[in-house]
Amino acid sequence: MILFRLMILFIFVSSFLFSYEKKEDYYIKKTNEKFNSIDDYKVDMTIKLEIPAFRMPKKKYKVYYKRPNKIKVKAKGFGILPKTGLFTSPNDNFDNLTNIKLSDYKDSENIHDIIIIGDLIVDSLKLEMPNEYSRITFDPIVEVKIDTLNWVIKNVTTRLDTLKLFQINNYYKMYDKKYYMPYQSIVKYYVKDKKLFNWLNKDAGNIIGQDNLPKNNESIVEGTITVDYKKYIINKGIKDSVFD
Repeated sequence: MILFRLMILFIFVSSFLFSYEKKEDYYIKKTNEKFNSIDDYKVDMTIKLEIPAFRMPKKKYKVYYKRPNKIKVKAKGFGILPKTGLFTSPNDNFDNLTNIKLSDYKDSENIHDIIIIGDLIVDSLKLEMPNEYSRITFDPIVEVKIDTLNWVIKNVTTRLDTLKLFQINNYYKMYDKKYYMPYQSIVKYYVKDKKLFNWLNKDAGNIIGQDNLPKNNESIVEGTITVDYKKYIINKGIKDSVFD
């Protein structure tokens, strides 16, 4: 009887604490804790760029990561990765959002998935807006889908009203029987405004080289970046000198 009462008390206290903490904050905290459970890793990455008017071979990288924010990229030629937020903690990403709230999203097949919605802080993107009016009226919304069973971010979608701007989909599997890591990320751009989103040109230039951008001054307005991850070595220790 005493044990039963203690169980009831534990459930009551746990429910009270969870209700006191905003659900959004709880989900972000748990996802960030899972991200930070990885102290270091190195991985081989292959990046394929599919953008109209571009033809380029796949680009291969070897990437070293050490918590909290050390990154080393080795590649032949230019070695800058696309700005997809792949090595950024959930906390850092959510810091770029305001008015964060939990969506009423439900998925009958993936019952552990939830979506958090927030307004994007435009200044965090460091975009080159054509004028002040564009900066003020540019008000995108970000939807972040979290798998609350494995505490990873499965999808990030950015919209202007109902118009989708870009989307990141992450696909995971288990490594070393305990680390749930992405084996592929797909970044899809749906941008249609050439003047406002010339930052896509710069992002593509980071991958293929600025000299390889088209000479006809046409902006890149759509495309896909596919990132494949292979040969993970996780939490085996990486010397700080690797990042010098």
